[in-house]
Amino acid sequence: MKNVWRTGIIFTAAQFLTLAIGFGFQMTVRRELGDRTGEFGFFQTLVIFIGFLGLPVAIAAQAVTHYIARFHLASDSERLHGLLAGCRKFLFHITIGGSIAAIIFIKPLGDFLHIPRLSLMIIALVCTLAGLWSSYITALCQGLGWFKRLAGIVLLAAIVRFAFGVPMTAFNRVAESAVSASAVMLLAYLALLYWKKDLPHTTDQAISPWTREFVQFLVVSAACVFGAACFSQYDALVAQRYFSKGELDDYTSAGLLARQIPSLVGPLLTVLFTHRSGRHHGEALVEQLKLFGLYALGLMVNAGGLYLLKGLGLRLIGQNTPEAAAMIGPFCVTMIFAGLIQAFGTWALASRWIKISLLYGVLGLVYLAVLLVFGTSPDRLLHVMPFATGIAFTILFVVWLVAMRLHKIGAPEET
Repeated sequence: MKNVWRTGIIFTAAQFLTLAIGFGFQMTVRRELGDRTGEFGFFQTLVIFIGFLGLPVAIAAQAVTHYIARFHLASDSERLHGLLAGCRKFLFHITIGGSIAAIIFIKPLGDFLHIPRLSLMIIALVCTLAGLWSSYITALCQGLGWFKRLAGIVLLAAIVRFAFGVPMTAFNRVAESAVSASAVMLLAYLALLYWKKDLPHTTDQAISPWTREFVQFLVVSAACVFGAACFSQYDALVAQRYFSKGELDDYTSAGLLARQIPSLVGPLLTVLFTHRSGRHHGEALVEQLKLFGLYALGLMVNAGGLYLLKGLGLRLIGQNTPEAAAMIGPFCVTMIFAGLIQAFGTWALASRWIKISLLYGVLGLVYLAVLLVFGTSPDRLLHVMPFATGIAFTILFVVWLVAMRLHKIGAPEET
């Protein structure tokens, strides 16, 4: 953690390899699922739908990551040991609750989004339950700063997904076959059990995380996680609700390329969040700002590269249609703004700037509502998205600058 930006670069390099394998999987699956049949679109939106059902654990994981990191970086080992035990219990209960909620709500949510087949909802439920339980252990590892280990596990999961999903989809060319690989790949997370002995465990009594501070942070974590998902992913759920099969294939193909813009540099935010959660001033602040700048530069470079090579990218996934190519430009602008918005939200959350974090969630909710109202066709949706994310970015940027000025000396905890 002493050279936080270097850690971020290493984590990003591993993520790049993971995304390359994932892109190869998507490219192969796209060709197997046929041209403008809607199956590839169903596959893409179902993956995002699974993430939506996993929000409870994602929110809890964010809060636990922050809380554990605070004591880990402070070298408060006695407190850390007890807190880990308490957080394990908390995450276990959240995971059980999230699993029950997924079983109850998957059918009505699937009907609202016009998911056409019961089999798609069943496989989505299986993937959701598997994802919830893998997130249970991952949250503890992130809090301890095990970025290299997690990067290796994620890379292994991508390999498993490719090895299982490609032959399965070739055998049965429907979206269900491709989505099932998302459940099988989570078996790679069992490798974390190899490092179970490294978890602090010498404690006499578990310490409950349920302090006033933790409850407060859990609330704002919910706002931030939901806001990030709204800006970066949930437009695909709007497309699933309104678009025809051919339009959905074009849209999700362009979206597949554009969403790599923030994903390629996303690990930098993971490292920034964990480091910022424990240290706020002096040399640590300088390193964090460097990491922030590197992330913003990465967004610009990724977007520029995609726009210049959009034809090549669409040909690789077998969807080089004029309609899909026309969507790349608006998508690139949207993803730049979405990535920067997520960076400001991450900074505010790690700094415990409560009001800014809540603002992030509110803006995400408003953004999703605007898309649901006005995004009834590809043209309308892609016209609204860049402007809406641009407005949200401007609001958060101004508020972030004010907060940085106000708290340059005072501790962020005192907000």
